[in-house]
Amino acid sequence: MKHDPSLLQNKTILITGAAGFIGAALARRLLADAGPVTVVGIDNKNDYYDVRLKEARLQPLCADPRFVFAAGSIADKALVQRIFAQYRPQIVVNLAAQAGVRYSIENPDAYIESNVIGFYNILEACRHSYDGGAPGVEHLVYASSSSVYGSNTKVPYSTDDKVDDPVSLYAATKKSDELLAHAYAKLYEIPCTGLRFFTVYGPAGRPDMAYFGFTDKLRKGQKIQIFNYGNCQRDFTYIDDIVEGVVRVMQRAPQRATGPDGLPLPPYKLYNIGNNHPENLLDFVDILQQELVRAGVLPADYDFAAHKELVPMQPGDVPVTYADTAPLERDFGFKPATPLREGLRRFAAWYKEFYNVQL
Repeated sequence: MKHDPSLLQNKTILITGAAGFIGAALARRLLADAGPVTVVGIDNKNDYYDVRLKEARLQPLCADPRFVFAAGSIADKALVQRIFAQYRPQIVVNLAAQAGVRYSIENPDAYIESNVIGFYNILEACRHSYDGGAPGVEHLVYASSSSVYGSNTKVPYSTDDKVDDPVSLYAATKKSDELLAHAYAKLYEIPCTGLRFFTVYGPAGRPDMAYFGFTDKLRKGQKIQIFNYGNCQRDFTYIDDIVEGVVRVMQRAPQRATGPDGLPLPPYKLYNIGNNHPENLLDFVDILQQELVRAGVLPADYDFAAHKELVPMQPGDVPVTYADTAPLERDFGFKPATPLREGLRRFAAWYKEFYNVQL
């Protein structure tokens, strides 16, 4: 299934987490090629990382009259209800979440508030969008995470695998979102699609992600810590591939149907979006440093060996992530394919420009 912009024309699309890495990129893509469309964005712009980065993502969006921004948290039920009542979105993409595995160990309240209570508020608003016979929400697409696979040793990870052993609170909240969405799909026939994202990276990304944090530390002359002594693999997925997958999924909601028992079947689907090609962490660091030198973020004579430290695995982390993307390819004709070097090259060029790096 190819992306057909006409399928989203004249729709009102609500994106939660619109100032975030994926949310802003998705909004930008929709405004660029969906024509007559209204995009409503919600974000609380919290200070989990540099708010200036969130403002920079929002700035070009807010310059477009088709974009409406509401500042606030999806944990604020009254705010969510007001936005649904005022704009009556036909497609909802829930990307608002407190991200990060390690931060969930230190600050669990933020994860319950945003990832559980906030998502519940979105589900309730979708449920009540049908009140009084209104057509309501046509499709709820929501972000899950590869973290739900925990320490699963079977690779590649399939959405058919059991994921009942989370190794972090973050993973537990994302699994909870999947269960809540399935229940609401079953009870209220809300068409829902969950997307398990695998290590998203690229320009204007999150500073807490490894590639971004490594770059910051190397620029400051600090050591970078490579966990599990470098024996980690990650299925790095470039931001444009993630957005392409989300846009394709948005256009086709799971169909409502009746089961053999005469009861409704839940209109519910779940997909991985990953590169289907895990990279060794040491190889990843090597490519990153080459591209940082190439972009002029670091000098050609930088002593990388002196700035690397191999350390044990961290609590809540996993040694490998690897996505089975066959169902996504089968149903939507799409498989992420941006090579890691190309993605990191674009990140390095963006980083140099955004931070005005002068050697």
